[in-house]
Amino acid sequence: MKHVDRHDPTTREWVAEAIRTVEADANRSCDTHLHVFPLPPRWGVDLYLKDESVHPTGSLKHRLARSLFLYGLANGHIGPSTTVVEASSGSTAVSEAYFCRMLGLPFVAVMPASTSPEKIALIEFYGGKCRLVDDPKAIYEESRRLAEETGGHFMDQFTYAERATDWRGNNNIAESIYQQMSLERHPEPAWIVVGAGTGGTSATIGRYIRYRRHATRLAVVDPDGSAFYPAWVGGEDGVTARGSRIEGIGRPRVEPSFLPTVIDRMIQVPDAASIAAMRWVREVTGLDAGGSTGTNVAAAVDLIKEMRANGQRGSVVTLICDGGERYRGTYGNDGWLAEHGIDVDPPLGELRAFLSS
Repeated sequence: MKHVDRHDPTTREWVAEAIRTVEADANRSCDTHLHVFPLPPRWGVDLYLKDESVHPTGSLKHRLARSLFLYGLANGHIGPSTTVVEASSGSTAVSEAYFCRMLGLPFVAVMPASTSPEKIALIEFYGGKCRLVDDPKAIYEESRRLAEETGGHFMDQFTYAERATDWRGNNNIAESIYQQMSLERHPEPAWIVVGAGTGGTSATIGRYIRYRRHATRLAVVDPDGSAFYPAWVGGEDGVTARGSRIEGIGRPRVEPSFLPTVIDRMIQVPDAASIAAMRWVREVTGLDAGGSTGTNVAAAVDLIKEMRANGQRGSVVTLICDGGERYRGTYGNDGWLAEHGIDVDPPLGELRAFLSS
């Protein structure tokens, strides 16, 4: 008999300790808050915002980064000296830089040159390095090249997001939503609204809804310039686009983690409406949210209008993806909006009228 043994006890011990460290972070983080958005009670429709900005790295992507690290560690892709490389529009890279610092690993983020300075500063704060590229479509190949050059591991969130998270439960975001909704007057949401992003969040929630036999419908929102909406409408996978100005959710291509078969409706939201809704949320609730949250809320308002027109009662749940402090120089800056030809006043007026109708 022949035997080939590749067991390295030192590496296995390091991986075991790394997994314990990542899971301990999850225990400390516990769960995120579910805020009630103040709608008139007589409407019979309730809106909830699940605040993912309270994670240690300030965004929904903290969940994804944790899952990707556990996936990479358990599959033997990440060891005690692995350089981790990621293609990102910012928030995932911030979270992965945090976990790399926790595990003592080098980290390189490959991002579009348009990524907000606030996100770049956060990545560097956690010890990561940033490689900026002019063409957003080039981040994938540049990430692969860097991983090969350093002998590192390309995390590839856009491919592995849908498989790194346990969609059957294990306190994923879908299970958390239903547990937190259990004592509300409409505990089973009529709609859950999320952005496309990597496709991982919509895949997790859509699968969980079916697995647990809920009647909830899943709406996925997509900003201007992103490839997901036209691909979903046309039933094509190979659609490409210029990319979105709303960081974190719009993509120049349809990502491998995007599962169109678990989505009930897609809604395309103009950039002006996304930024107006972001500002409106802060105005009404005091919660400081980012642009992708505005995209979510703008679509949720449209669904609530539809429910009211149809005499339907129920609940709608969406996400606060990250905080507005990351976009002070862009979506929160009137000069930046004017430079890019974005007028938020008309959609902001419509949102104010919606709440007072």
